[in-house]
Amino acid sequence: MSTTRRTFIKNSALTASALAAAPMFSYGRDSILGANDRVNFAVLGVRSRGKAHINSIAANENTRITHICDVDDRYFEEASQLAIEKGGKKPKWEKDFRKILEDKDVDVITIATPEHWHAPMAIAALQAGKHVYLEKPSSHNPREGELLIEAQKKYGKYVQMGNQQRSSNHTQHIVKQIHDGLIGDVYYAKAWYSNKRGSIGVGKEVPVPSYLDWELWQGPAPRRAYKDNVHPYNWHWFWHWGTGETLNNATHEVDVCRWALDVGHPQTITANGGRYHYQDDWEFYDTLITNFNYDGKMISWEGKSCNAAKFYNRGRGSLIVGTEGSVIVDRDGYEVMTKSGEVVDTYKSGEENESMGTMGGGNMTHRHFGNLIGAIREGTPLHSPIEEGNVSINMLLLSNIAWKTNRLLELDTATGRMKDSQLMKKHWGREYEAGWELKV
Repeated sequence: MSTTRRTFIKNSALTASALAAAPMFSYGRDSILGANDRVNFAVLGVRSRGKAHINSIAANENTRITHICDVDDRYFEEASQLAIEKGGKKPKWEKDFRKILEDKDVDVITIATPEHWHAPMAIAALQAGKHVYLEKPSSHNPREGELLIEAQKKYGKYVQMGNQQRSSNHTQHIVKQIHDGLIGDVYYAKAWYSNKRGSIGVGKEVPVPSYLDWELWQGPAPRRAYKDNVHPYNWHWFWHWGTGETLNNATHEVDVCRWALDVGHPQTITANGGRYHYQDDWEFYDTLITNFNYDGKMISWEGKSCNAAKFYNRGRGSLIVGTEGSVIVDRDGYEVMTKSGEVVDTYKSGEENESMGTMGGGNMTHRHFGNLIGAIREGTPLHSPIEEGNVSINMLLLSNIAWKTNRLLELDTATGRMKDSQLMKKHWGREYEAGWELKV
C-alpha cells in the first residue's frame, strides 16, 4: 500500500518550533559547573577550520583555550585575537605541538592541520593522556585508521571525529524517522558536492618563506622540496599530503548516507572520473562518481571540484531513497517526498552553518564540541566516536584507491580490508620519514 500525503506529514519531522527548542548542546550541567570542571583545549592548526574550533570551544561554557599551535607565524595574531574576543585569555603560542602534549593542564587536543598529520597527532595526543577532537579525514591512509582505533582503545581517551552533521538536531531527527520507516525500506542514497575551484598552476621550487617551518610542516611525510603552490591549501590535491575532494568533502554527506541506510563497510567499491579541468600539478580527479555496494543497498557519491552546477538546488547534500518515498537532507534542513516526487514536508533550521567555505563553522560544530565536552564531564555517548567515524573514512580512502588503480575493490565487510593481498601490500599504508613512524 502506498504511503499517503497525510501519513507522510503525520510521520515526518518535528515541527519547526520543536526543533528550534532543542538544546544546543548534549550535556546538561553547564549552568552549575565549578572551576574544577573547566575543560582546557589546545587548537592545532589555526588558519581556517581551526578558527571554527576556537569559536565552538568558546560557545560552550566553562572552557578555555590554553594553547594555539601552527607552523606558520602569520596566523598567530589573528587566532589569538579571536580567542580573546570570544571571552578568553590570550593563549600560548607554540610551533611544535609536542611541547603542548607535555602540559598536564591541557585536557583536549583539537586537530585542524593538513591531513598527513591527522592520525599521527591524534595518536601522540592519546599517548600523552589527552582527549582529541579530530577533523575529517581522521587518517591519510587506511592503516592509520586501524592504528588510531587501536590507540583509542589502549589509552582510553575520547576521540570525536569532525563530521559535525552527526550533531545536527534536524539530521538526527530525520535519520531516526527514516529508520522508523518514514519512506519505507531504504535501499539507495546519493551524496554530492559541487564547487568551482580554479587551477593550482605548476609549482616552482623556491626558498622556504621565513614565516613557515617547512621541516615541521612535513612531519611524518617523506621530505620534499618546498614549492610555491602547496601551502597553505593546495596540499589537498597531492597524494603525498592530501586525500582529494572525496575525503575533503564527501566525508560529510557520504557519512549521512551510511547513517541513514544503517550500513557499515561495503562489499565492493568502484570509482570513475578524472582531471578534466586545467593542466596543472593537481594529482587527483576533479570529477568523480563512486559506488559503494552492499547486499541490497547502494550509496553513490558524485563530486565536481571545478563545476558548481547544483543538484536539487543544493551545492551539497544527501538524497535517501526508499520504497515509499525519499528524503533530501543537508546542513540547512530537509525535504520529504512521496514516491511520485511530491514534496510533502519541508524543514529549515534557520541556523548559521557554513556549507561551502573552508572554515565550515556554525551551530552544528558548536554542538559537536559540546557533545565531546559532555562525554568528558559526564560520559555522554559521543555522536561520532572514532571507531564509527573511521568506517566512513576507510570506504572513502578505498574509493581513492579504486580510482587510482582502476579496479573494482572487494572488501571484507567485517574489517573493511581489501581482499586482494597485492593491493593491501601496495596501498593500505604509506612510507614515513625516518623517526616519524607510527607506533601505538
